[in-house]
Amino acid sequence: MSWTVSWSWQAPSRISAIAAIDGQLAVAYGLDLILFNESNEIQWKQTMPFKVHAICNGEGTIGILAAHGFFVLKTVDGTMLHEGRSSPGGFLHLLHRPGGGWILSGRDGNLHLFDSNGKGIRRISSGIVRRLVGWLDREHLLWQSSEGVILCGQIANQDKRRVIDTTVWSWCSLLMDGRLLMLSSDGQLWEGTPHPFGWDSMDRVETDSLEPLMATRAGDGWWVLGIEGHLDHLATENELSRIGDGMELGDLLLRLGRNSMITARRDGLTRRWVDPALAEEEKRHRHQEAADAKLARSWDERRTLFQRAQTAEDEGRLSRAIELYEALGRKDDVKRLLGRQKGGD
Repeated sequence: MSWTVSWSWQAPSRISAIAAIDGQLAVAYGLDLILFNESNEIQWKQTMPFKVHAICNGEGTIGILAAHGFFVLKTVDGTMLHEGRSSPGGFLHLLHRPGGGWILSGRDGNLHLFDSNGKGIRRISSGIVRRLVGWLDREHLLWQSSEGVILCGQIANQDKRRVIDTTVWSWCSLLMDGRLLMLSSDGQLWEGTPHPFGWDSMDRVETDSLEPLMATRAGDGWWVLGIEGHLDHLATENELSRIGDGMELGDLLLRLGRNSMITARRDGLTRRWVDPALAEEEKRHRHQEAADAKLARSWDERRTLFQRAQTAEDEGRLSRAIELYEALGRKDDVKRLLGRQKGGD
């Protein structure tokens, strides 16, 4: 296991939220919100009117929940696109919508749909949401109800929702790479691949007793941050390995990339973990993609690479999409995405 701490930082006060923003790290503490660039240097710092309790990456923008309000900031410099929207009781969670826009869960038992700039569109009855799990596509949203079941909502002209199955889960991860990690009421860990009407697969993860707080997927699979404060790796061959034993890593975990993870304690100690082997693999993969684009001659090859670029754009990986568009010679798409990164349009 080659994961090691490459950088650490101590926040001046208690951390309330962290998020990955296009390979960069956003950290909220006190009333301040800062963005670290990929070199671990502070790119900008903004003071919010209220303490931030949730952060989400958008397309050149950042969604923020603070007190009862929802704010949208420009990624490039942290300036606000508007002065915020609020709801009775406030909001619990938020997710960026593929292709643009936002969805928020409210304490009023509704989902609130917003456009890219934070302008309200409509409310959708959902019941109290324990967690917004993730989007299957632009229309199909997964969330966990307050009772613990996973539901799928169709966010379209006629909003609909259905229960994926009747299993009550005591905890579930965010949807990552099309997969979910879930803890059943009897303490067993499961990995599922959902679709709008059920599961494509559901497999039990053979591990000793784990009590997850958060989980994320890096290039080598799932990492689980447990209540004991260390990271457990769920390898594909069902063998368990661990990093951070005895380090009290805290209760915040996120993925910055295939080869980079962040752990943070509420008291402010933040660590960046990297795996050099995965970093080298990612570097080779990116170089190969660029070389394939330059050498592609047939329409089918170029179409495949174009689809990769579109997928990267839909998933918010704008830097990767720009690289592929540039390699394909699509200057207008490169210009469009650079403008989105800089201007938050």
